Amino acid sequence: MSFRMRFGAEELLRCRFAISPLRETQGAIRTLSRPDRHGYHLPWLRQVRGAAARLDLAPMWLLSPDNGYSPDFLHPVPHTPLATLEEELDLIRATPPEEARAQLAQALAQTPGAQRNRRGRAMLADPAGTVRELAGLYEHVWRDLLAPHWPRLRAVLEADVAFHARRLADGGMQRLFTGLHPKLTWSEGALTATGSSGVYPEPAGQGLVLVPSVFFWPEAGSAFDPPGRPIVVYPARGIGGLWGESGPTASDAMVRLLGANRAAILTGLDAPATTTALAHRHALALSSVSAHLAVLRDAGLLASRRYGHQVIYERTPLGVALTAGGLL
Repeated sequence: MSFRMRFGAEELLRCRFAISPLRETQGAIRTLSRPDRHGYHLPWLRQVRGAAARLDLAPMWLLSPDNGYSPDFLHPVPHTPLATLEEELDLIRATPPEEARAQLAQALAQTPGAQRNRRGRAMLADPAGTVRELAGLYEHVWRDLLAPHWPRLRAVLEADVAFHARRLADGGMQRLFTGLHPKLTWSEGALTATGSSGVYPEPAGQGLVLVPSVFFWPEAGSAFDPPGRPIVVYPARGIGGLWGESGPTASDAMVRLLGANRAAILTGLDAPATTTALAHRHALALSSVSAHLAVLRDAGLLASRRYGHQVIYERTPLGVALTAGGLL
């Protein structure tokens, strides 16, 4: 089986990336439901075990099966590249009650007896209240389980966007989807995902939104949204080292040459990153990181380029050679 969506010239011009705190919150909830499937996140699972036990996540698990329909109103398309959770929850809260009830009924119908048990009847009897309850639950999950780790998560997501944005700029959609995920392919103006099903018309000028995710791993095809909502959630690069206590260590020779902070920044820059991400990663002030990056760039060790409102930094061939020990 395969999913196929064709894009016209106007849609291709509107292809964009977005980072979504809501999608990460949803992925975290799913990870909690099946921790055996997500070995990379065991350190996080151990840290949040107590806080997660105090949350009633049953409504989310009931409405978000691994393979099946989840209410569309719970998955709004991010309107900006760096949406906040509150902005995304406002889109959920704006769902008309009659629309919410129809989608809740469709989701509950997948679980035998769910529409007739106490929780299912309450959801359908008060869809507006259910929307508010679900949005509030997302807020609690975010505050208690994800917000303390968001700088680390966001750094991985921003680095992934920078990497794939460059691939898109260098070789177009074909190069972008070569390596984005094994299930995703691009050919003759159409995006295909194996493991999903359906052939859909052009997305009416909305373009395609690509959302990297730390917690939606290793899936990608199942993360397609319904027709008319062209968004793909795919696993971000760098998940393997996400919860490690430390990154690569600069050599003594590099520290003597560059100084401890500049050596650490250059050594740890395995993937493109923003100033904000580097500041969080190295626990340094933004102003300090900006100054260090300027020196490294002026020395020919880093290159910078703009993506939207952000500046992305990456090592030059000289910087790569230095960190590999080829010059010291």
